[in-house]
Amino acid sequence: MVLSPRLGGYDNLILDLDGCVYVGDEPTPGAVEAIDELRAAGKGVAFVTNNPRHSGEDYVRRLWRMGIRASLADVVTVGGATQHLLAETRPGRTAFVIGTEAMRKHVGDAGLRVLNGSDTASRAEVVVVGGTEDLVYDDLKQASLAVRAGADFVAAGRDSTYPTQQGLWPGTGAILAAVECASGRNATIVGKPEPRLFETAIDRLGPGRTLVVGDRLDADVAAAARLRLDAALVLTGATDAEEAAAAEDPAPALVAASLAALVRGAG
Repeated sequence: MVLSPRLGGYDNLILDLDGCVYVGDEPTPGAVEAIDELRAAGKGVAFVTNNPRHSGEDYVRRLWRMGIRASLADVVTVGGATQHLLAETRPGRTAFVIGTEAMRKHVGDAGLRVLNGSDTASRAEVVVVGGTEDLVYDDLKQASLAVRAGADFVAAGRDSTYPTQQGLWPGTGAILAAVECASGRNATIVGKPEPRLFETAIDRLGPGRTLVVGDRLDADVAAAARLRLDAALVLTGATDAEEAAAAEDPAPALVAASLAALVRGAG
């Protein structure tokens, strides 16, 4: 694979995971070779995800299983960013979490006492919402009651869907919409389109011109625009060619059928 001249002006690339590097448990076509080629060309590579379902260690293991070399320092997760934010601003408080065990651990490791499963869950001082495939009505009820009673309200992101091999599944944003509707309040968002994840990735990558590569206009491209970074949109995830062609304010600097197509200059 020959590196596209379109990437010649960039020193570093921030790659979104779901929908860009892989879909479900399978890498997107040619992604493994494309990432190897980027590294062989001396490009810095960082991986970023708005998916709060897994820990950073889980993502590293998944990448290795696919044949993609990665260390924990290479992967910036919204769960880790949520933990950092809560540790800085809300340690010692009580929390109710909608999300996976990984997200509950992030909240606990931030110094909050997680009340899930207790009789006092609806009186939590902080409500944290992340994506999960094990949502039950009681979760929505407890979270909404706590938010209505004045709890701080934090969410991993607003992604309405995330790509799987079966198609687009409901994402964090779909769950968050129910809690916001029932409580009458909007959450503080940690992940994209807020710039925190990209700022962390840039700090780890070091100096140089950076290109963001992702599959969502409302998350990846929007977050890049907030930091005045160029963004490339790939069509292997949540956005199709018609949506990409109609995109404006912000619009991606580059559009390609896949990460591999972007790297080799096709499409």
